[in-house]
Amino acid sequence: MSDEKKIRSIAVVGAGAAGAITAAALKAENYFERIRVFERRETPGGTWIYDSDPKPDLRVQPGKLPPDIDPPLEIPKELPQVTAPNQQERFSKTPIYNSLTTNVPDIAMCFSDRRFAYGPFAPHYVPRQYVESYFSFHGTDSLLSLNTTVEDVSKVKLASKDGLERWRLTLRKYDPARHVDVWWEEEFDAVVLANGHYSVPYVPQVKGLEEYIAKFPGRVQHSKYYRSPLPYASKKALIIGNSASGHDLTAELVSTASLPVYQSRRSKSRWDGDKPPPGIAWKPIIKEYISEKAGRIVFEDGTSLDDIDTVIYCTGYKASYPFWNDAANGGPLFDYAHGKLVRNYWHTFVRGHATLGVVGLPRVLTFRSFEYQAVALARLFSGRNAVGLPAVAEQEEWERERLERTRREGRKFHNIDWETGETFEWLEGFFRIAGLGTLKGEGRIPPALTDELVWAIEHIRKYPEPGKGKDGDGDGDGKESDVVVSAENGQTDSQDGGWVLVERQRKDLLAFI
Repeated sequence: MSDEKKIRSIAVVGAGAAGAITAAALKAENYFERIRVFERRETPGGTWIYDSDPKPDLRVQPGKLPPDIDPPLEIPKELPQVTAPNQQERFSKTPIYNSLTTNVPDIAMCFSDRRFAYGPFAPHYVPRQYVESYFSFHGTDSLLSLNTTVEDVSKVKLASKDGLERWRLTLRKYDPARHVDVWWEEEFDAVVLANGHYSVPYVPQVKGLEEYIAKFPGRVQHSKYYRSPLPYASKKALIIGNSASGHDLTAELVSTASLPVYQSRRSKSRWDGDKPPPGIAWKPIIKEYISEKAGRIVFEDGTSLDDIDTVIYCTGYKASYPFWNDAANGGPLFDYAHGKLVRNYWHTFVRGHATLGVVGLPRVLTFRSFEYQAVALARLFSGRNAVGLPAVAEQEEWERERLERTRREGRKFHNIDWETGETFEWLEGFFRIAGLGTLKGEGRIPPALTDELVWAIEHIRKYPEPGKGKDGDGDGDGKESDVVVSAENGQTDSQDGGWVLVERQRKDLLAFI
């Protein structure tokens, strides 16, 4: 390979779990001359960093997408430059609430070469400590540039038609000693985006919601800014959504809020029974907000609620790439209409950008799946991969077929199923690309998907299923044969409300992630 086709310098955007394993995989190759990891927070940890005070509690903007509410900053015309500190909201604070624990068994969530301190479901500070220590464990902490935000990623014009593209990064580092922002540029042969996707909250558009927010400031919020049930004491509360966060917040508010706590659900979740738990009342999705008098919320079944004190939307987040320069890079990186990376293959590679990789976007086994992506990219960028990516036509066909299939099945493009075998196929794809390390031991290989790991995923549950947990005897219809062993707080090192071990005859989806 000629020098102009060799990748020697790589920038990693983000120092959460995806950035930590990417840095470790790149360093293990013992090939790259310069690796830099840029993290906008003061420490590694990503979404697991805990912000006890999530303020400012930003105004909810229904239906707005990241390009609208998380736009790029204006970059100084001349660099390097020192400016006054940025005042634009960058959504850098995390959504971690006080009682949050992991919801994937630790053996499946941690990286293959280092386990969590304990499990199976650890309190939020354990994965944060784990990510931070993983950098020092692999000696990649020296690669970190903290308090440094990547404000622009632009493709550099090629010196020759045969060369690989290069990337220019515009960087902004807050200097707390001088209370200034320091701006500069650096160029790299390749870039890995590991910046996560739990920063910019999303609230869907509902008839009358904008007027309701204007009439009753502070009444509607997103779960990103929730920390504890204490501020909601004696308040009449409505939770929107019944995913993991919606489940947790609704259950917590029963201890302080005015009862019942209302929960709006689009559909029944795996952990919902035939009737709501004590202190909780279920409602269908909202049809309309009415701002007259004290406010009324009308639901699809025609029922309504008056005088609600707090509405908390547990409706997730949208991936945001404000640093991606559409003009310089030939178009946007993310297609919000279809909820997917543009021109992507295998949820990791981007057609038209051979030196760009994305780690950590799919909803699957979190940390462990990041490892497969990172190792495959490291092998590709070092030129030591066992097999190359398929032809462009095959990559296009994969993306087209997946888009059609997920749309038909009502699934999100980047959600990878477990029970259908889709997860196994996806991980095996990275295994084939990566191949073995060198004879000298340079390079990591993707970890084995062991029987122990698979067993943990399929049998250890954070959220008991109704009738099959410690409070139920099963429905007795013979459709499933389940044996349940429960563990209370006193029997585990976890801080959550107890977990269950379920012997099942069939697999379950990773819907709780």
